[in-house]
Amino acid sequence: MVSQNVTVVNAQGFHMRPAMKFANEMTKYPCQVEILFNGSVTNGKSLMDIIAACMKCGAQIELRCDGPQETEALAAAVEMISRGFDE
Repeated sequence: MVSQNVTVVNAQGFHMRPAMKFANEMTKYPCQVEILFNGSVTNGKSLMDIIAACMKCGAQIELRCDGPQETEALAAAVEMISRGFDE
């Protein structure tokens, strides 16, 4: 398992469009992807779970990936969030 802390930087937070981009990208990887935020664990491949977590701009989250291609998945996830989902 690999993990990394990251801050949500885009002004609108993890709203519908970035959540959809994130979930779609993470489904390309065969590993488990989890987002830890505010004491809860969210499935990083589930659009509805990501939206329900209500992660706003400035939120400190931990990304955890476990399984095949976990390192690649984590790198892709961190890059997307750090870029602000190109918004």
